[in-house]
Amino acid sequence: MSFVVQRNGRAATAEELTPLAFAGYAHFTALQVRDGRVRGLDLHLERLRSASLEMFGRALPDDQVRTYLRSALRAGPADLSLIATVYSPAGEFTVAGPDVEPELLVRTAPPATGPEGPLALAAVEHERELPAVKHVGEVAKTYRLRQAVEQGCDDAAFVDRRGRLSEATIWNLAFWDGNGVVWPAADMLTGTMMGIIRRQLEHLGVPQRTEEISLDDLPALAGAVVMNSWTPGVPVHRIGSVPLPDAPLFLKQLHRAYEAEPSLPV
Repeated sequence: MSFVVQRNGRAATAEELTPLAFAGYAHFTALQVRDGRVRGLDLHLERLRSASLEMFGRALPDDQVRTYLRSALRAGPADLSLIATVYSPAGEFTVAGPDVEPELLVRTAPPATGPEGPLALAAVEHERELPAVKHVGEVAKTYRLRQAVEQGCDDAAFVDRRGRLSEATIWNLAFWDGNGVVWPAADMLTGTMMGIIRRQLEHLGVPQRTEEISLDDLPALAGAVVMNSWTPGVPVHRIGSVPLPDAPLFLKQLHRAYEAEPSLPV
């Protein structure tokens, strides 16, 4: 068994992939598969569906998406990373007609778990285009990461024009007030891991709230993490010039919430 690149459930050819290598109008979701099972599959499907409607005006049925995902999973090992990218065969710089169905490109790779941390995040002013969509036109993510590393940081957190912390390059941000979880209020991508954690924290009775958070608010908080499909929490010890304390209980609650999410077959 090996890792694959498939288009609509079949091995992708060089001729099919070539135009996509030079295109940038698409969206995707990234997930981790363990023992052939996935946590938060409903969130990944909803993400693909809603983003397709936003970008293309139509979406593949969930059952069709799951069929394509299963085809890729059958060809690989039980543990892997998977990226599912939806694009229009009409290409960029054109509006596809109502009869043009979106297509799905699936790539599998070795499983990932993310860095251990703690991380230092540079604070940079940036607002993503179409922030609610996980789209591929994201040059700023790598550019801001590169700038952050050059400044001696591990990654970058985004601050919007109103001074609100929103998200990090490929991460959601979450904070701890000593008793519960504080989610930043700003325009951002709601990650699938964030969705898993929020609903499981609610089931576990852990307090959580959403509010605007600026750099000036950080000293009053008791901890911070970043999270994405790799992990429910990597500790953050500094954002900009503001240090943040260790919060082992916070991390424990996040991992407990993640483990409470059922792992289901695709």
